[in-house]
Formats: sequence, structure tokens, C-alpha cells
Amino acid sequence: MLFNSRYLTLNPKLYHQQMPLPLVGAKAGHFNQALAEELQWTAEEQADWVEICSGQKTFAEFPPLAMVYAGHQFGQWAGQLGDGRGLLIAQILDQKKQTIDLHLKGAGQTPYSRMGDGRAVLRSVIREYLAGHALNALGIPSSNAVGFTSSTQGVQREKLELGAMLLRTSDCHIRLGHFEWINQYQSDLLADFTQKCMEWHYPECLLAEQPILAFATQVIQRTAVMIAKWQLVGFAHGVMNTDNLNITGSTLDFGPYGFMERFRPNWINNHSDYQGRYTYQQQPSIGHWNLWMWLNNLIPLRPENYDKEQWKEDLTACLSHYEPTFLEHYRLGLCQKMGLPDFHKDSFDCGMLFLRILQSEQLDYTQSFIRLQNQDYQLLLDDCLDRRQFESFLQQYKQIRANQDTAELDATMQQTNPVYILRNHMAQKAIELAERNDFSEVERLFNLLSQPFERNVALEKTEDLAPLPNDVPEVMVSCSS
Repeated sequence: MLFNSRYLTLNPKLYHQQMPLPLVGAKAGHFNQALAEELQWTAEEQADWVEICSGQKTFAEFPPLAMVYAGHQFGQWAGQLGDGRGLLIAQILDQKKQTIDLHLKGAGQTPYSRMGDGRAVLRSVIREYLAGHALNALGIPSSNAVGFTSSTQGVQREKLELGAMLLRTSDCHIRLGHFEWINQYQSDLLADFTQKCMEWHYPECLLAEQPILAFATQVIQRTAVMIAKWQLVGFAHGVMNTDNLNITGSTLDFGPYGFMERFRPNWINNHSDYQGRYTYQQQPSIGHWNLWMWLNNLIPLRPENYDKEQWKEDLTACLSHYEPTFLEHYRLGLCQKMGLPDFHKDSFDCGMLFLRILQSEQLDYTQSFIRLQNQDYQLLLDDCLDRRQFESFLQQYKQIRANQDTAELDATMQQTNPVYILRNHMAQKAIELAERNDFSEVERLFNLLSQPFERNVALEKTEDLAPLPNDVPEVMVSCSS
């Protein structure tokens, strides 16, 4: 590995250094060799992946540390938080010379664990491992993972479960909540910390007339793009607290997430979310709310000789970029998924009509787009109780596509409509087998989700392509992990 240990240059008040506490009886779960090679792991490091991914081996170049941050959780100020079960164990350069964090999850208690035991269970580790891999393959900025390990050690949740560790990778673990913690508890560090964030992640902003405003705008726009991409594939994060969004607009912290199956925008995928705050349909507005809370923490960075009220107005103006950025990317993405020209005045409305049909008929989101892509109109029609509504849509759809370069539009559809998503029951099957020390289903799903836009008949199972029957209980997912 090629180290770039830059987080260690920050004020020590921002982290706590400690070694991981390995689990008893650590053993191999799954290894992402392709990612390890992108991260320039040597052959020796790849051979030692189990020791690295289970906290048994660390690096002299980077003493492991737990970050401190704060956050708003479910809309309420939660005070000081932090890495309660994870450690940043390295920062390294990938093949593109980009700095990547290696973060070990389930590494034991830290000063920020509060009432937690500092551990992760195999169930949640597998879900995070597969979800990060799936989103990256879908082209959505996200954390990923080099590998995970299981163990013989029990960890108590609602029941006794197997402990596990995950070696997560991300371009950034600096969260919106970092700024909340600094502004609340160590405000004297805010200017230097923000400067480093710009140097590391937004160096172009340093050349702007007002670097802080440029930085804020970039964070806002990247977050808007990320959430637009979530919406387009039907991904619901499930726990969009301010400490779970980072400053680079890449997906972080998979807990009670879900890839929506039947199109129910108000589906509560996180069964700890009793009020439905973080449903799929709420994500764009929650992203806006989180960024508004974050912007308040930039107020103290007002330059000298800058009017105080004008500074607040200008920070607020940065947030005005959020909605148009989100809508631009969502509109374009929906037109691409529909195989409609984005310049046509009726394309977006036609796409929204299709979504209303999916919602009223409770059709599968992913497979309905695949059927549209394959021109299986009769199959879609046969699934509809209101046949006239679908026939009216189809007439409009064909009219818009008439006299267009449909070959190009169809090619774009194939690049934007996944055949496979990580359905909860798929992940659950892999978990149940893994808990019996059989990781074959993890391997199958890992390979299947590597090329989500291409049909893989040799690997797929029938249950990969559709929701569970209505008389089968859905997989219940909560914040317990």
C-alpha cells in the first residue's frame, strides 16, 4: 500500500487513537480482490487480508483512530457521537492517486461508543458489504469494502449473533456531523478543519473569490446528485441522519437500507423509523434539511469586512442550488430509463405517468423498467387492473419516441436499467447460509451484482427477479446491527 496519512495532521482533539480489539476465532468471509488491486495492495497484503480485515494486523504508517463528530438523528440534536465501533486504520492511494480511507467496522469499543459494545454482527456486515458493491456497480458514488471476516464470538443483539468485521473503503469519512461537533464543542478548530476539507476534497474552491461559499455549493450539489441517483434505482438509505452523510456526496453507513421492489414511495424500509421520516419519497427533502442544518455551522467562517447578514444570505443562496441540481439529474435520468429524449417537452411527464401506474398497480419498480426496455408491453398491460390507464400511457410513450433515434435511446436504457438489484430477501438468504458457515450465496450475489445491467442466466435465480409473493412476510430491517 502507498500511504497518505493526512487525517493524522489534524488537531488530536478530533480523534482518539487506539488499536482494534480482534474478535475470537476470526475467519474468512469474502474478499474483494479486484478492489484490493485498485488500492494497490501488494501480493503479501492480499495474502494477509483476513488478518487485516479482522483487526489482527495494523500499519506503522497509520496508528488507528476513532473520529469524533455529532449529528441530528431523526430530526433531533443527538449531541456528541463518533466512531463507536469503527476505526480508521489507514489512508492510502489507489491506482488513480486518489486518497482512500480504510475503515474497520466492528473493531471494539471507543470513547464514542456510548452504550454500545463496539461490535458488528455478521448479518449487518454482509448487508453493508453487498450494498456498497451493488451501488458502485450501478455507478452510484458509495463506500465499498475490501472484505469481511466472521468469527466464533457471539455478540448480543435481540438474540445472540455471530460477530464480524468489515474493512470499508471510502473517498471520505468526514461527515456533516463533523462540522456540527466542531462548531458546538471546539469552535476554534473550525477554520483550519474547513481549510483542510477544501484542500483534500475541493481544491478548486480555494481559487474562488469566496472559497467557503464555493465549498458549500459543491457539497450541496454533490449531495443532490447522489440522492437523485438513489431515487432513480429505487434505493432508500433508511437512516439519513446528518452524521450519515459525508461531504463528498458518496453513500455512507448502510444500516436499514432497502432497494424498493413494488413501487411504494412511502414504504418504510427501516422498521426503527416509526414516523416514516426516511422513506424513499422523503429523501430529497431530508437531504435539503440536512444541508440547511450543516450550513448553519459555516456562519462563523464569515470573512473579515463581510457584513454578517449578507454572509447568512449568501450561505442560504448556496442551498438554492440543491433543488435545480437534483431535478436536472433526476429528470435526465428518468428520461434515460424510459428511453425518451430529454429535450422533448412531454418526456418527463410521460415518465411520471409511468411511475403513477407502477404505484397504483403496485408493480415491481426494477422489472417494470426492464419490461419497458424490452418492449414487453403486453406483460406490463396484463399486470394492470386499470388497462385503459396503461394503454393511454403507451400511446403517449410511442408518440414521443416516433421519429427519434430509438437505437440510441434503447442503448441508453440498457445502460441505466439494472436487471438485478439487491432485494432484501436475496441478502437474507446469503446471511442465513453464512451464519451456518456457508458463504457461497455471498459469492453468487457478489458476482451477480458486479454486472447489474447484463442478464446472467447462469448465475441468477428466479427469486432475484421479483418481489416475494404477497402472502410471504417481508424481511424486517431495523437499526439493530
